[in-house]
Amino acid sequence: MMSTLTSFDETEGPDGTHKSENVQDRIPSLKEVYSEQSPLVDKTLYQTINLPQNISFGCKNKQYRTQYLATLIVTIGGFIMGTTLGWTSPAGPMMAHGQYGFPITDDDISWIASCMPLGAMLGCPFMGGLVNKLGRKSLMIMLTIPALLGWAMIIWADSVTMICIGRLFNGFASGSYSVIVPQYTAEIADKEIRGTLGTYFQLQVFSGILFTYVIGSYLDVFGLSIACAIVPAVYFCLMFLVPESPIFYLTKGNIIKARWSLKYFRRPFGQVDQELITMQDSLAKTEREKVPIMKAFQTTPAKRGLFLGLGVMVFMQFTGCNTVIFYTTTIFNASGSTISSNVSTVIVGIMAVLSTYVSTLVVDKLGRKILLLYSVIAMGICTFLIGGFFYAKDSNYDVSSIGFIPLLSLCVFIVLFSIGFGPIPWMLMGEIFPPQIKGIASSIVCMANWFFVFLATKFFSLLVSTIYLYNTFWLYTLVSVLGTFFVVFIVPETKGKTMEEIQLLLGA
Repeated sequence: MMSTLTSFDETEGPDGTHKSENVQDRIPSLKEVYSEQSPLVDKTLYQTINLPQNISFGCKNKQYRTQYLATLIVTIGGFIMGTTLGWTSPAGPMMAHGQYGFPITDDDISWIASCMPLGAMLGCPFMGGLVNKLGRKSLMIMLTIPALLGWAMIIWADSVTMICIGRLFNGFASGSYSVIVPQYTAEIADKEIRGTLGTYFQLQVFSGILFTYVIGSYLDVFGLSIACAIVPAVYFCLMFLVPESPIFYLTKGNIIKARWSLKYFRRPFGQVDQELITMQDSLAKTEREKVPIMKAFQTTPAKRGLFLGLGVMVFMQFTGCNTVIFYTTTIFNASGSTISSNVSTVIVGIMAVLSTYVSTLVVDKLGRKILLLYSVIAMGICTFLIGGFFYAKDSNYDVSSIGFIPLLSLCVFIVLFSIGFGPIPWMLMGEIFPPQIKGIASSIVCMANWFFVFLATKFFSLLVSTIYLYNTFWLYTLVSVLGTFFVVFIVPETKGKTMEEIQLLLGA
């Protein structure tokens, strides 16, 4: 008879390793790990372990402390992505004014900005194949190498080509983090706080963007780039403080390290036996039902998950978020505001960060679907009003009395986007895919998202010159209307549900 989990406590070392020399090279079934007489095995249904009645809610919050801390550390990958996204906003005018010592045209700056999403598209498919082979933690550490290499090329660039290559490296790291970090966060989180932790990635992205806006107001392009390069170096050191995902250890058949990892995330109570049984049984079921990848994508949950993931990314990018942020200065000036461009972008960045933080507080209370619905409706109204203002201005109407409309619409747009369609699509990506295809499906969705970012960034100016600015905003309004129907009829509510329950919700 093999050891039960209670005997693991007696044989595991302080570092989570096992003193026995017998190492499993596959995921064993429940009967192989637990005896039929084991009191840890519930022969009926897996149930949530109830805490003793004398344990207060405050203690329960302490139980989540390690999950919050680990998530704050790993989502610095989102901060790195944010610095990469936000760098071109303050750096663009600096490059145009010759700070590099060689000429950089507006078209060059457009390509420098667009190289980042192109690099991200390259990073996504690589991660889909490696995340289950090398592990989430190892990949997040290794990705600091292309991030640092990219910033080094940007800092010491002697041509536009060198800057573009550096942006490709930075984009590769950013796109890869957008695949791995949400997956890791979803795997370590209790279902009660999984939504909250899932929004931390976008919170870090906006924090990274705000970081570049603030630093770019005080430093030249070289100082800004050096400040951005420090972040992945710090991330490299901090990542050694968090353990690997217990799910990854289970996929490698290492029950001991999986239990040690799960106990770390469930401190101080360490009640992990029932949860570990559930995780292992789910993975064992996945292994038994393993099919060729193309066949796996033909299942109903896989198709619905992929359609849902691609859909939220489409509406995330084409409801006008990039345009509104890009035209921040124009909107501020059109409203008659005397605030400088640097200050206006910092204000927008602060609003985005604070609003995303609000999302972390309410997403597990209100739910994903209702926040997405409020978000897309408000964004549609805001782009409609901004478009109407620019139409009236281009038609030579007196808009002095309604100068507050574009400014107010901009603020509401940023706030509601940051609460709903900013963070929630990334969080859903870690929840909706079946285990058989999670890595590849997440890569597909991320790659599509970065392709949408490239289209929105590169061809926005062409769209404005073709159909004018006001029609462009009204086009975003139309997309928001379609997005409203998508949220109402397609997006499921995943609040408070386990991964298995979400798959059942998608038709498993």
